[in-house]
Amino acid sequence: MIDFQVLDVDAPDLNHVDDWFQKVVEQEEKTLAELLIVLGNDEWLLDQNIRFLEHDFYTDIITFDYCVHDIISGDLLISLDRVEENAKDYNVSRETELNRVLVHGLLHLCGYGDKSPKEIEIMRKKEDYYLSLL
Repeated sequence: MIDFQVLDVDAPDLNHVDDWFQKVVEQEEKTLAELLIVLGNDEWLLDQNIRFLEHDFYTDIITFDYCVHDIISGDLLISLDRVEENAKDYNVSRETELNRVLVHGLLHLCGYGDKSPKEIEIMRKKEDYYLSLL
C-alpha cells in the first residue's frame, strides 16, 4: 500500500505510481508492503535532513528503509523545489524528473546503492529502464 502526503506544495499527478511501483518491485522479485511518499519544499526537506541524518544540505530525496528481507517498506521524502531545479538543469520535464526521483528512492529500498561509480552506473540504468515502463 502506498500513502501520499503533500506539504505546502502543489500536488502533482501521482495516479500512475501505485501500478508502476508494483511492476518495479515485481521485476525486482520483491513484495511491496507499506510505502509513504511525502512531497514538500526545500526548507522542509532540509530540516528533515538535518534532524534525521545530520546532513546540512539540500537534497531531492531522503529514503528511510524499513524493509525486511524482500518485503519493501519505507518512507520517501521528496523536495519538489529540488525536483524542479534538477528538471531545469537536466532539461527534462518536472514530471520526468519527479518520476526519476521516485523510482530512485524505490530502488534504494530494493537494495541498490549510489555511493560508488559502479553503483551509480547500475542505478542510472535501472532508473532509465523503469522510466521506460511508464
